[in-house]
Amino acid sequence: MDKPQWLKIRYNPASAKMKELLAKYKLVTVCQGALCPNCQECWSAGTATFLVLGNECTRNCRFCAIKTNPKPKIPDPTEPARLAAAVSELGLRYVVLTSVDRDDLPDFGAGHFANCIKAIKKNNPRVLVEALVPDFNNDKKAIRGLVRSGVDVLGHNIETTERLTPKVRDARASYRKSLEVLRSFKVQDTMRLSGASFPDASHPRTGHRTLKTKSSLMLGLGETRDEIIATMRDLRAAEVDILTMGQYLRPTKKQIPIERYVEPGEFDDYARIANGLGFCSVVSGPLVRSSYHAAKACVLGK
Repeated sequence: MDKPQWLKIRYNPASAKMKELLAKYKLVTVCQGALCPNCQECWSAGTATFLVLGNECTRNCRFCAIKTNPKPKIPDPTEPARLAAAVSELGLRYVVLTSVDRDDLPDFGAGHFANCIKAIKKNNPRVLVEALVPDFNNDKKAIRGLVRSGVDVLGHNIETTERLTPKVRDARASYRKSLEVLRSFKVQDTMRLSGASFPDASHPRTGHRTLKTKSSLMLGLGETRDEIIATMRDLRAAEVDILTMGQYLRPTKKQIPIERYVEPGEFDDYARIANGLGFCSVVSGPLVRSSYHAAKACVLGK
């Protein structure tokens, strides 16, 4: 299947200075690792997406090319400090953190995620931080720690429709579990704002400040229009604030094939529907990825 013209965008790598700083702090950006076509646009806007918790995943989703390993390396305890220092030196204004799944860890990696967020916020109080996290097996304690870490946007990708989930995602992931995780973000934030279940006050009440939640859909995997709209409705029922939709692009021949290329006008149509359903912010287009226009979406979601 030939790639349509609207997807033929030249990859623009990060500048030499940025590459040098990333090497200095031994960090990996998803922007470069995934050869994202929006790399330069996001970097120039002061936004970058970092991969934490290693580069090996305990799960094996059929759309993802990341290496699977049931026992990856133990997370590097120096990563939060290195990440915070890099954010300062790069002069970033908006940071997205994402990770592999870490089912091998007692807290599924949530504590390390929280430590990264706290370190960034301590060094850079004005920087906004978005965390795109795994499902943590819907562990409420793990989710609670993320909510009170100081994170500004907490995201978890539902990825695809309910019918296609078993075909596309790892067996340990499920459509309903993802919805429950997204719903838990809001429940835990409500508890945080009320002071309930936060006796250590590590994340004090902030009155009107509320956590924004986010999810993403890949299109082109064989889903129908009705299924996409049903998924949007389910996400709104889980109180998700921000939605991104983009074209699935097969990383290698080992991953699930593309069923079709969704035309730009169709993405626009889905954006109109999503806005009508009440999402605070919708970013939809063939080249859209989870963190594309993340800072703008965060502001619009307020």
